[in-house]
Amino acid sequence: MHRVDLKDGADLDGFRRALRGLVALGADPDDVVWSVGAAPSLFGDTAPLPADAPPVSLPRPVGALIESVVCHRDPERYALLHRLVWRVLRGERDMLDHHADPLVHRLALLDKAVRRDLHKMHAFLRFHEVRDPDGTERYVAWFEPDHFIVEATAPFFVERFESLVWTILTPVGSLHWDRRSLTVGPAALRPEGLDRDDRFAEGWQRYYESTFNPARVNPTAMRAEMPRKYWANLPEAAAIPAMIRSAPARVQAMIEAEAAAPRRRNPDKAVAAMARQEPATLAELNRIILAADPLVPGATQAVPGEGPEGAAIAIVGEQPGDQEDVEGRPFVGPAGQLLSRALEEAGIERSAAYLTNAVKHFKFVARGKRRLHQSPTAGEVKHYRWWLMKELSFVRPRLVVTLGATAALALTGRSVSVLRERGPMGFGDWNGFVTVHPSYLLRLPAGEAAEKAYQDFVTDLRRARGMVEGAG
Repeated sequence: MHRVDLKDGADLDGFRRALRGLVALGADPDDVVWSVGAAPSLFGDTAPLPADAPPVSLPRPVGALIESVVCHRDPERYALLHRLVWRVLRGERDMLDHHADPLVHRLALLDKAVRRDLHKMHAFLRFHEVRDPDGTERYVAWFEPDHFIVEATAPFFVERFESLVWTILTPVGSLHWDRRSLTVGPAALRPEGLDRDDRFAEGWQRYYESTFNPARVNPTAMRAEMPRKYWANLPEAAAIPAMIRSAPARVQAMIEAEAAAPRRRNPDKAVAAMARQEPATLAELNRIILAADPLVPGATQAVPGEGPEGAAIAIVGEQPGDQEDVEGRPFVGPAGQLLSRALEEAGIERSAAYLTNAVKHFKFVARGKRRLHQSPTAGEVKHYRWWLMKELSFVRPRLVVTLGATAALALTGRSVSVLRERGPMGFGDWNGFVTVHPSYLLRLPAGEAAEKAYQDFVTDLRRARGMVEGAG
């Protein structure tokens, strides 16, 4: 008889270690007792498992199922998974394809429940803005999952809210992200007053109200997709009863209102309008750019190019960032500062180059008080392309350096894989050079790889300088 003691929650590492030992000993599942937590043994001494057992080779779907099912609350989950592995290693490697098998059916139900719980946490977790005594801005969320899924959800929230400092508290564990590293912590209690005077929560409610369609209201379907157990932690749930009550009247008002044709933006019309303006100088072009409304509302102002006409090198980026939008100048934010440093190391005087962007307005999505960059679409790049081409025709550079895929798209009219095609490239009337955008370098984790990527960027700029000097 073998007794395996695992930690509370989803002890995937402990299960894998135990599984390797059990497989090495050839232990039958009927001779193994799986215990979770500190429950006392009822079976006396048991045979120890080898600590240095080799890894177990399993089909990929089996490994994925194990990672999911260990998150379930079912106390028999480890025993069921051990029996699955036992059978797979004895020749039934395709047993997951046999859906009528009782063991496979039961594990599939556990897997489905865990996946549903993951989806609900992704969809219904809401952050609330809090401030520490020193004024530091943080975001805190409370969620009550059905299963032990907290660590499994971590990659989703790190990727989605990478730029924020946040904490997720649950009754089965907690997560803390400080923009650099993730910390997994113990279970927690719901903080009091979490949603008091919270503008972040108000934003969720306004968003939900704006997307609510009274003509398709279905309370039964709403409760199925958004069960009431989550409502207490959803700021938008407070608006649901009133929206349901007002739905019939709103639908009637929609029926009685005169139908209107959908408003669509056509980049071709905008480009034609720009062409009719036909400025005679770069200064006149910049006045037109500054007076234009952004294609995507939200930007504070347009950001024209900067630098001397006749510059040997023109550098084209993607679009202004947050600081550029505020100051009205290109490349003054973190990416611009990194570009200035790289230009200096490459022997290029920034003030002698012409710096501009393919798109002239800042496109962003609001996250609390932060404005997070959003990449422009191909249609938006096309909208601004006439301005860029006219701009370059006034500057008359000997070489155009594009930073990133969006700038390359604007100059070539096609998608460009920057890392695969970086280097010299023809841009119609201009000689060109494709390289990465400094913001790409800022997103890389600190280390040797990031330093090498930066040095490669400096090397690209040196090559660009050499092309100009050789042509001159």
